[in-house]
Amino acid sequence: MKKLTLLFCASFFLCLFSTSAQGDKALVQSALEDYVNAIYDVKPELIERSVDTTLRKIGYWYDEKSGTYKDNLPMTYQQLYDLAGKWNKDGKQVTVDSPKKIEIYEVNDKTATGKLTAEWGIDLFHLAKVNGQWKIMNIIWQSHSKN
Repeated sequence: MKKLTLLFCASFFLCLFSTSAQGDKALVQSALEDYVNAIYDVKPELIERSVDTTLRKIGYWYDEKSGTYKDNLPMTYQQLYDLAGKWNKDGKQVTVDSPKKIEIYEVNDKTATGKLTAEWGIDLFHLAKVNGQWKIMNIIWQSHSKN
């Protein structure tokens, strides 16, 4: 009987942990969707929901005129918020064929990592669970590779 009780308890906690992990993965997915939708759909309020105000974002943009990358371009939370309010305001930056592929690499109790392939390029994310909510903390990005 003790073995049966122990087996039942172990199964219960395994199921509970699995459900919690799946819930967190869905919440991380939602945070990354908010990020891309904020920019694609000109909804900066989604940045408030998904990005921490301490954001550190750097990137590498390919300049076709010079044939080189502009390196380590920094962006603050406020700059990202402002960009989301204007980048696609004319509706010409995004088409029905624009990529919006999200990949979740790992979700832990307090940290997660993911990737977004979007119209502008590739973003790699670090997220943290802050006061029970998943927030994007760091982003490193580059425009689509020219190789």
